[in-house]
Amino acid sequence: MDGNLRELPNMNALLEHGDFSGLARPRVKRAAQSVLSELRAALLLGTVSEIPSLDECAEMVRRELDKAETANLRGVINATGIILHTNLGRAPLGDELYSAAAQVYRGYSNLEYDLETGQRGSRYSHIESLVCELTGAEAAMVVNNNAAAVFIMLTTLASGKRVAISRGELVEIGGSFRIPEIMEQSGAQLIEVGATNKTRLADYSRAVSNGAEILLKVHTSNYEIVGFTESVSVAELAAFGHERGLPVLYDMGSCFVLDPERFGFRGGETARGGIEAGADIICFSGDKLLGSMQGGIMAGRREYIAAIKKHPLARVLRADKLTLAALETTLRLCLYPEEARERIPTLAMLFAETEELKSRATTLAERLRAACPEWTVEACAVTDETGGGSLPNVHLSGWAVALEPTGFSVQELERRLRRGRVPVIIRISGGAALISVRTLLAGEDETVAEAVRRVYEGGGA
Repeated sequence: MDGNLRELPNMNALLEHGDFSGLARPRVKRAAQSVLSELRAALLLGTVSEIPSLDECAEMVRRELDKAETANLRGVINATGIILHTNLGRAPLGDELYSAAAQVYRGYSNLEYDLETGQRGSRYSHIESLVCELTGAEAAMVVNNNAAAVFIMLTTLASGKRVAISRGELVEIGGSFRIPEIMEQSGAQLIEVGATNKTRLADYSRAVSNGAEILLKVHTSNYEIVGFTESVSVAELAAFGHERGLPVLYDMGSCFVLDPERFGFRGGETARGGIEAGADIICFSGDKLLGSMQGGIMAGRREYIAAIKKHPLARVLRADKLTLAALETTLRLCLYPEEARERIPTLAMLFAETEELKSRATTLAERLRAACPEWTVEACAVTDETGGGSLPNVHLSGWAVALEPTGFSVQELERRLRRGRVPVIIRISGGAALISVRTLLAGEDETVAEAVRRVYEGGGA
């Protein structure tokens, strides 16, 4: 066995191999050490019986270099038809929103500097006036996500106080975070009202009689209760609370900033609607139906927002300059709904015309049929989803390309595309691999076609 080990190409021979000329020597050495260590271990275990040649070892080092240079967190192509795919990072920024954020992030910025006065400024000022204009609120601020927004809102305004909430709104959001647990951590005392499927204003009235000091409404953004149901609208709850001098807080979870009905889309609430209904504070996610960066946006009465800004947790949960830059660009676009529809990728996907999707799927199918003549390739109608805990039970009429390869399964096709140079994430339904065009960004149709072609020709994607 020791003789076999001595026959392995040595480190110097690998470092001097022509394949690595021009490459940084420390990187090549690190990869070569890893390859040689694995080969020695395999020889000692008897799992490798034949000594690879110098060229074969060099090829193994090249693969190790490629692997080492591939980031763990990297971009993928979402061909699932799920717009706000939580596992794939929710809302895509696209080139325009990304470029705006990158311009701020690449150097210094006036993050907390007032260019007019030359004095220290507030990071909240960059988006506050925009949020107020779009929602009708008196004041606004942003933290790093909506769970944080709910937490700091309750910690500031409800710690040590009794908070009434419908049993049907005691939801669990992503990552097993539950509203009752968030309330407990904030110091609020939970008062459950009504039943899971039915809550009436009289239930809140009894809670107030029993000492409730704050009324909290939570939108069930990732499910719906249907059938024998009854609930209290935010407008009814706000009117009831204000008659008794009680704050009404509304966690909207995910909502539009522009009016979706302008584009013939029915479903979802607007942030302005929450304010106009009378909520004292609303909060919602930045990376859902707004279509921007992850963030928790709070808007409402000036005195409440001012108190939240002063709370020590505001620094712990504050948004960074990348988030603020992308949010500002997104909100500015929302001032002009037609532009927002075209230039914010999430909105472009959500409001896409069915005929446009059909045309794209048909064109992509023709291209793939020509590249993969032995496979079954068809454009077909599908049902897409908003995803991301937004718009439950709202189904989108979409189009996709259905692929059925020969020689291996659709599951193997999914695996090869997922593990390609540029990972392409698809879905499998009805025995076919589906490439939904709704969630492909500009230029990605061609990238997907090339990835499928490489799989067809026997390589990876």
